[in-house]
Amino acid sequence: MNRESLELPAATWRKSSYSGGSGGSCVEVADGFVGVMPVRDSKDTAKPAIVHSTAAWQAFVTGVASGAL
Repeated sequence: MNRESLELPAATWRKSSYSGGSGGSCVEVADGFVGVMPVRDSKDTAKPAIVHSTAAWQAFVTGVASGAL
């Protein structure tokens, strides 16, 4: 699936379990897209999502979890 053909209006978005319930600065991701990970700002969901490759997203998550980022 290429980035231009994503049907994001039907996406199911989720926040990190680390976001808490305070409504702070959060990102949401949408699972279920082969090869890519759509990411959006939870405070302004009308803005377009940023679509990362699955590999790039995994590298980011690993870097955050390890404290490298």
